[in-house]
Amino acid sequence: MLYYLFYWINRTFSPPGGELIRYITFRSAAAALSALAISLFVGPKIIKRLAALQISNLGKIEAPESHLAKAGTPMMGGLIILVASLAPTLLWADIGNMFVILIFLATLIMGGIGFLDDYLKIVKKKKKGLIARYKLMGQIGVGLMVGLVIMLSPHQFPDIATATTMPFFKNLVFEFGKWFYIPFVIFVITATSNAVNLTDGLDGLAAGTVSIAFISIMAIAYFTGNLQLSEYLNIPYLKGAGELTVFCAALVGASLGFLWFNAYPAQVIMGDTGSLALGGAMGTMMVLVKKEFVLPIIGGIFFIESLSVISQTLYFKYSRKRFGEGRRIFKMAPIHHHFELLGWAEPKIVTRAYIIAILLAILTLATFKVR
Repeated sequence: MLYYLFYWINRTFSPPGGELIRYITFRSAAAALSALAISLFVGPKIIKRLAALQISNLGKIEAPESHLAKAGTPMMGGLIILVASLAPTLLWADIGNMFVILIFLATLIMGGIGFLDDYLKIVKKKKKGLIARYKLMGQIGVGLMVGLVIMLSPHQFPDIATATTMPFFKNLVFEFGKWFYIPFVIFVITATSNAVNLTDGLDGLAAGTVSIAFISIMAIAYFTGNLQLSEYLNIPYLKGAGELTVFCAALVGASLGFLWFNAYPAQVIMGDTGSLALGGAMGTMMVLVKKEFVLPIIGGIFFIESLSVISQTLYFKYSRKRFGEGRRIFKMAPIHHHFELLGWAEPKIVTRAYIIAILLAILTLATFKVR
């Protein structure tokens, strides 16, 4: 909204420096700083309110015993991320832009699904929270919304509405066709949101790794929406996609602000409210910029976490059927719990995950030149 106000002021009065509002880089920096400031301001207030309402961690049964000490830590801290990322987006982005509308709605709806799940688990004391099929229906609904809008907007996605690009290959586009594209979008968004949800098991793990990933995604969005840079990097130019840079910057600022309170030992836990919102935003972003196949690289941490759970479950079922008893690949899944049971301290696991995430982010950006 400030974007429109300052744009009008510049057009009407032409004040010195008024042209800055036209630059995505300026508005992205403003959004990041605004998000950081908002999260640091509202964070203590939200944490205090959650504690007063006794909306706190109950202690996971499926986690190492050391996690029982986390019982009583305020939950649903993802509200901090939602407020601090969506408010600056409204202030600094072009809210009439189709890309901004889609990412805003996807993040908000996913956060709403996570909020309902946390609310049912913690406040209503329903052990399983939101029934899995209802949660899945919500995720499918978001994917369906995003996929349909893209399919019905060929002018925004010229020659690539139902296709995607491939990393490492120049001029290689994979065409899904109208019958398979929407299921693909649904899978990407659902899988990514669940992957980040699985990763949210240690203090600072999800918030930090998502922040790192989104710094690279922010660069990708800027490249995609810039005619000269997209031509130079030989990637499809999507007019208007550059506005996604503002959202990415806001989300990075919000996540870093949340990390201030979520770093070990955490004062607040994001819960599904935050993890589903962050995962949904990441999946939606990669769909919108047509870089879905880069997700296993840029989101390598989340991919490994998901793979550890899937492989553990499948092997347990197979071994129980084959040998009469369930066997495990890891001491516990997701894999971060495996490292805990090996004796690694929680901050060490998180720090090493950050290092890997940084390397993966650099590798992701390198794919745009290694083609």
